[in-house]
Amino acid sequence: MNKEKAKQLKQIARRKRIRAKISGTSDCPRLSVFKSNTGLYLQLIDDEKSVTLASVNTRDLKDVKNMKKSEQSFAAGKAFAEKIKALKIEKIVFDRGGNKYHGRIKAAAEGLREGGLSF
Repeated sequence: MNKEKAKQLKQIARRKRIRAKISGTSDCPRLSVFKSNTGLYLQLIDDEKSVTLASVNTRDLKDVKNMKKSEQSFAAGKAFAEKIKALKIEKIVFDRGGNKYHGRIKAAAEGLREGGLSF
């Protein structure tokens, strides 16, 4: 097995382990993070109703073209926190999607916390 395949299998195992422990409700929805090479995507999901309440990604934000990826993630987190506050949601469950908690994932979480959310 090559290194890339092993890395993918480890990420899938982490994702399953995380999702077995957390679930979003109407009171405390799940914030799902997807990281690609070009952007970071954040979704707020109510798992009881299977509905996406809100979403944002770094590719749709303005004035992030000249920023580093981690700075873009921080800006996306902060912008998404404002969007979530408009929905009158104060507390969320953070689902990092099998990614390690560092770099862009950590920057997005810090942006969400600075925006006033608790998780």
